[in-house]
Amino acid sequence: MREKVRKLWKLCFNDSREFVDMYFHLRYNSEVNVAIESGNEVIAALQMLPYPMTFCESEISIAYVSGACTHPDYRSRGVMRELLSQAFGRMYHNDVAFSTLIPAEPWLFDYYARMGYVTAFRYGQRTFHLSTDEKEASSPTSSISIGWEFRTFTDYNEDAYQYLNRKMHERPCCLQHTEADFRVILADLALSRGYIFSFSNESGISALAVAYPDENPSILHIGELFSDTPETEHLLLTHICRRMQAETLHIIVPLIENQPTSNLGMIRIIQAKPVLQLYAAAHPEEEMNIDLVDDQLSANNGYYYLNKGKCMYSHRRIPGAHERLTIGQLTEKVFSGEKAYMSLMLN
Repeated sequence: MREKVRKLWKLCFNDSREFVDMYFHLRYNSEVNVAIESGNEVIAALQMLPYPMTFCESEISIAYVSGACTHPDYRSRGVMRELLSQAFGRMYHNDVAFSTLIPAEPWLFDYYARMGYVTAFRYGQRTFHLSTDEKEASSPTSSISIGWEFRTFTDYNEDAYQYLNRKMHERPCCLQHTEADFRVILADLALSRGYIFSFSNESGISALAVAYPDENPSILHIGELFSDTPETEHLLLTHICRRMQAETLHIIVPLIENQPTSNLGMIRIIQAKPVLQLYAAAHPEEEMNIDLVDDQLSANNGYYYLNKGKCMYSHRRIPGAHERLTIGQLTEKVFSGEKAYMSLMLN
């Protein structure tokens, strides 16, 4: 099955052989794969990659849909719709709360919306320019740089992972990365000829950045940036520019109030009851009577009552006014007040 799915992947995606080798070595396995066959040929496949995610003051299990593709000869026949429905059923029985994905093309946002996904993961951008004085200086001028170490690496580093993991868990609604995920990030980073940069002293790391090169050698892209203080962040970014002879850093960041944002990923509720229980506990002031309809997962259909921090489910309608919602509309309502974020994905 692995080689059949790999063959379909190579037919559908324009990825390098090195990337495909890395993906099928580190990410693919039979447990996460879902496929539809015609005869001896795989005509559609996807992988449900497990990730943890912080949500409503808890950590939950989600499945990230990766590598979703259909053989060109079988497109526009409902094959992917059937494949996603099968995947949702597997996710539900595996106690997955949400499914997430990043559409490969802009038109796919509308396609996945018809399957219950909503756009929830967004990001902001900012730019760091190396000043003329900093270009000419032989070393950082701030006294804080004394006793600090600037490091550049691509191999696994336990201190770097623990720092990244701690900082990512400070984000209240964020897709997280396990140690295994971090190793995949490093493998992808090596293929992209990128680096991880850190700034530390005897107390440990105080700033960290994941950087990818641009076709323009004077530009670097920062896919993730953490720091304990604004000053250590500035020193780290200055060091990166000087080390890589770059003048400009384009930095991907979580949403900034009143700043432009870009859409990235989508999310869908897979298990409505546990999600609404978490949501109710985090929003005890909200009262809702919901008549939920899920065209792909009938197990979610029914009536949900949120009151005083608790969620009650019933197959039968209790007297009173109800708000009839599709699974997509419910997902939109749940995430309307969240600043959901994901980064360092293989997109």
